[in-house]
Amino acid sequence: MNSSAGYLESKSHYQILDGLRGVASVLVIVFHVFETFTGGNRFIQIINHGYLAVDFFFVLSGFVVAYAYDDRWGKLTQWDFYKRRLVRLQPMVVMGSLIGAALFYLQASPVVFPHIAETPVWKMLLIMLIGCTLLPVPLSMDIRGWQEMHPLNGPAWSLFFEYIANILYAVFVRRFSKLLLSIFVSLAGCMMIAYLLLGPKGDLIGGWSLDTSGLFVGFTRLLYPFFAGVLLSRVGRFIRVKNAFWWCSLLIVVSLSVPRIGDEHHVWMNGIYDAFCVMVIFPLIVSLGAGGTLHNSKSTRISKFLGDISYPLYITHYPLIYIYTAWVVDNKIPLGAKGLLAGLLLVAVSITLAYASLKLYDEPVREWLKKKVLIKKI
Repeated sequence: MNSSAGYLESKSHYQILDGLRGVASVLVIVFHVFETFTGGNRFIQIINHGYLAVDFFFVLSGFVVAYAYDDRWGKLTQWDFYKRRLVRLQPMVVMGSLIGAALFYLQASPVVFPHIAETPVWKMLLIMLIGCTLLPVPLSMDIRGWQEMHPLNGPAWSLFFEYIANILYAVFVRRFSKLLLSIFVSLAGCMMIAYLLLGPKGDLIGGWSLDTSGLFVGFTRLLYPFFAGVLLSRVGRFIRVKNAFWWCSLLIVVSLSVPRIGDEHHVWMNGIYDAFCVMVIFPLIVSLGAGGTLHNSKSTRISKFLGDISYPLYITHYPLIYIYTAWVVDNKIPLGAKGLLAGLLLVAVSITLAYASLKLYDEPVREWLKKKVLIKKI
């Protein structure tokens, strides 16, 4: 017999929200493709605010975690919660690190990745093993030259912070009343606004380095959106509109594609826009998505496909971006037909890799882990 003490059936998903995560994941890839041609100049990037997709993911994650677990404490221990989250997220963390290791030496570039050629295999494999745990590495162990806490798979930094948010939720925030949670979210929002308006950059780019500045940006990006998502789930007031999936998708595309606002002398102007997106637009999109329904088979299929590949796509695409970046920079490829066609191919390969990882690895491994880790035999 199977005991439900250690295993609870998953609740039904908000299908539209799953699909919107996929829309944002695709835009992240497009943002990274175009970013390659800008030389790191944040003022001229195409899909300029694509970095805000991470903040949108945090809002979504907070909402989904609260929806899935708020009413289950008592049936569920903290350790049960951690096991469920690890089963859901950790397999693809491992896959992302393995892919990053497999492609590492193909990314060598004396200009953008100066450390790769001088990195011995044993050190790369050590970083791979650490990456499989999602533990960050210090700057002294950087093997690429970009000061990433996960040098083989940069985007893993946001999963590191999401794990921290899950721990904070399980230990403290799940016990908060709506009033206390509202105060906490308001303080986190003030922290984010102060950083955006008074800081030197006027944007939320950053969070991937294990230093004082990187950690501060990471926590600034994490605390408001994630726990605003938790609060939104608890309030439970959603907006119902027809064709919500398509309207929400349009909102995501437009909000992430708006050009940089203000110049280097007026960075606060862009800070206002970033704050508006995270504090108003993204909760609005989640509210619309949670209140909407899918009315036809085409929208349902598209939303399901995007939702299924969203997490694998986000966590596996960046090793390909490293290769693409080295190719563009070393060969001085301009933003033209050749570079864009290669970028389009990269997007297609990334989606194919994500789907293959999902079907051949992630789903079977998670199913096996559920039986071994979550279901208790009595």
